[in-house]
Amino acid sequence: MRRQQKRSISIWLWVCVGFWMGVVVPLSAISAPYADMVMDARTGKVLSSENADTRLHPASLTKMMTLYIAFEAIENGEISANKKVRISRKAASEPPSKLGLREGQRIELRYLIRAAAVKSANDAATAIGEAIEGSEAAFARRMNRTAKALGMTRTTFKNAHGLTEKGHLSTARDMTILGRHLFYDYPDYYHLFSRVNIDVGSRVVPNTNRRFLNNFKGADGIKTGYTNAAGFNLVASAERGNERIIATVFGGRSTKTRNDQVAKLLNYGFKKAPSKATIIKPNKPNYASANKIINTKLAVSTSLRPKARPNDKSVQTDTKLAALDLKTDLAVALTLAHLNTTPVLSDQNEPLSTAEEKIIDATLEPKSLMPEVVTRISASGGRDWAINVGLFTTQYAAEKMLLKTALAEMSTLDGSLRKVVNSKKGFEANFVGLSEEAAERACQRLLAKNVECETLGPS
Repeated sequence: MRRQQKRSISIWLWVCVGFWMGVVVPLSAISAPYADMVMDARTGKVLSSENADTRLHPASLTKMMTLYIAFEAIENGEISANKKVRISRKAASEPPSKLGLREGQRIELRYLIRAAAVKSANDAATAIGEAIEGSEAAFARRMNRTAKALGMTRTTFKNAHGLTEKGHLSTARDMTILGRHLFYDYPDYYHLFSRVNIDVGSRVVPNTNRRFLNNFKGADGIKTGYTNAAGFNLVASAERGNERIIATVFGGRSTKTRNDQVAKLLNYGFKKAPSKATIIKPNKPNYASANKIINTKLAVSTSLRPKARPNDKSVQTDTKLAALDLKTDLAVALTLAHLNTTPVLSDQNEPLSTAEEKIIDATLEPKSLMPEVVTRISASGGRDWAINVGLFTTQYAAEKMLLKTALAEMSTLDGSLRKVVNSKKGFEANFVGLSEEAAERACQRLLAKNVECETLGPS
């Protein structure tokens, strides 16, 4: 309370000095509510906080979640960092800060990620969301699912960039939690936040957080944010020796005063935190527990091809369609009929043709599935091997990967079954019912096409 009173006094002194000097003071920056939190990143222990659970405007701190999901999607094989994203009219029209992307322009996802992380580009953030989920609205729903799974209990996202929108709110506690997850869950990507400037394909852009990175010893990220409603926000992380501290400030009055306050909080954290502590990494998001709908193991156990009729040595698409009683097999058969050839998957993340995508999307519409009964891989005749082609955050993504892989490797995967298993880590995409030789051969061919693959033995 005393701390808040001191801040109020300093604000009015600042206003008075501003009027005396003839300087226009932005009222929004003054009136933006203040909140902060200091956390020992190693253990997750809160060392200090003020108004940490008050729901406030996060501004561009929002992009931390956008980037978290982008890293997650790349790691799970949902999308490639090399994918060239087509910029929509909506993305191109986002207000500054922006990269200046043009409608119809194509740019690699990696550059969009860099622009969102370093320049805090709103057009890049929207384009990332659209590339991963098809629309910003769908991406916002995924952001909220992820936030819930991470334990961000008082956060609601409405967009991918953080511009002020009704109901788009978070807290100092939730953003500190997210900052810690970024560091521990995706350490291979975290270095982006420490770059003072970075190449975004067309040019090199400076980091919006470069002043703090340059001036505070040990600082290596994470993200700034500013809007009229939010004031000047910052989530910062710094490491000194064996200690790592994360500090968050909402509602700073200016870049300088915000940076000064974060520096004070970090220094306080380094003084209060023990020099040695056992690192307790946070658990990655448990989507099964965050979404009550996903509460059973699920399986897709349909053959890649329809079985030939008696005395019919070949499978003819035009005569076999009538024999298909499962929608997934119909999708494969229709796709082959449209293409009249065996499709080739050069990269697991390359987009399919429009015809293929429409068929696969129709195939994977929400539907009721029977709970998985099989608890281990078993088959007769030595066909007790399987291959795994990825771990995904959603059942849909796993099923889609199985269909794409099936279309690419019809010959080597013939006779196997597609199975999605909901495990603690996510949704595993498996082909089961293979012989050891067939599993090895299929994996070799898929790996040659840059498709992730691992053989699974009977044990």
